[in-house]
Amino acid sequence: MNDHWYEDGLGALWSPYCQMKTAPPPLPVVATRGCRIVLADGRELIDGVSSWWSACHGYNHPHILERVRDQLAVMPHVMFGGLVHEPAAVLAKRLIAIAPAAMSRVFFSDSGSTAVEVALKIALQYHKNLGRAGRERFLCFSDGYHGDTLGAMSVSDPEASMHRAFRDVVMKQFVVDLPRDAAEVRALDNLLAEKASRIAAVIIEPLVQGAGGMRFHSAEVLAAVRELARRHGLLFIADEIATGFWRTGGRFACEQAGVAPDIVCLGKALTGGVIGLGATLATDEVFQAFLSDDPEFALMHGPTFMANPLACTAANASLDLFETEPRREQARAIAAELRAGLEPCRGMPGVVDVRVTGAVGVVQLDTAIDVRALRPRFVERGVWVRPFKDIVYLTPPFVIRPDELDRLTEAVREVVAGAGV
Repeated sequence: MNDHWYEDGLGALWSPYCQMKTAPPPLPVVATRGCRIVLADGRELIDGVSSWWSACHGYNHPHILERVRDQLAVMPHVMFGGLVHEPAAVLAKRLIAIAPAAMSRVFFSDSGSTAVEVALKIALQYHKNLGRAGRERFLCFSDGYHGDTLGAMSVSDPEASMHRAFRDVVMKQFVVDLPRDAAEVRALDNLLAEKASRIAAVIIEPLVQGAGGMRFHSAEVLAAVRELARRHGLLFIADEIATGFWRTGGRFACEQAGVAPDIVCLGKALTGGVIGLGATLATDEVFQAFLSDDPEFALMHGPTFMANPLACTAANASLDLFETEPRREQARAIAAELRAGLEPCRGMPGVVDVRVTGAVGVVQLDTAIDVRALRPRFVERGVWVRPFKDIVYLTPPFVIRPDELDRLTEAVREVVAGAGV
């Protein structure tokens, strides 16, 4: 290892989600273990965001590492076009068995964004294959976020999301506020009655809109939107990339509302945060629309690293842990501890809301956060937290110890209470 890798390489890197001219340099990481990130100077930070919601089992879980090492020695990768391998076949069957609806097929890709891209293409072509011309747009929601690729950006909030620079470039969709009461549900029903012939699908982050601002909505709202999609002949796409695998309190957020999607997107915690992998699940009704003697009916999509054996192996090992370790109970315990630990922020100056659902805790402020000022304050307290927009949020690994979670919530309370927030 080059002892000068940080100094030598930093000037060649382009970091995500920041203005490179003014952003502070990133922190050099040399190791991870459990719920901690180890810095080059020996400091350890308790990870409060699970590496963007993905490291749900903590870092370096021995079961996942052992399985991946075994697979690495046999077959790190092979193309999926015309070939198949055991890790992918086993994983597909397991995902179908636990999916929040009667799914029939799984299309693997290499990230959450591409899982969404696949879902959008499936929805568009589904209607085309059935001879329904003109269904070329999507209904999506304000404060929504579905990824950074071009199609995913188009179904994210065009104004409030980080993709404003592309709002005049991406395909224009029907973007509406999530309905909150019966009157707003009726208004959406009326809109769909007028526009449904142009819409292929509804796409939603069930229960929690993540990067759009950690906005929560009820199971009743989710069920109402699903029913409207059914009523107007639209496919219902559930983006469970961030909300799935017990993060919102159930195995999948849709299950908590008794909602059966037509298409489900998975990622993040799917592999326990070890390797990138996306999965798009579809019902048999959707899949059947692509079966024909005409090659034009086929889904023409195939990422090079689709169904990578290492990633599928990591995902199978992650599912093992969801089956054998008490993730549901841990998520519920984290929820209770987040409520107790964050609730004192409610009375602090500048705080407009404190909310928790599942293992997601949010403190919302009345103004946009000075991220450059706040992040170092968290690091000084030995925790890694990434506030954005007007919120400070926690999505810790499910295996976090009570004392580690206490340090996280204590840090949030201290930083939010500090001057200059």
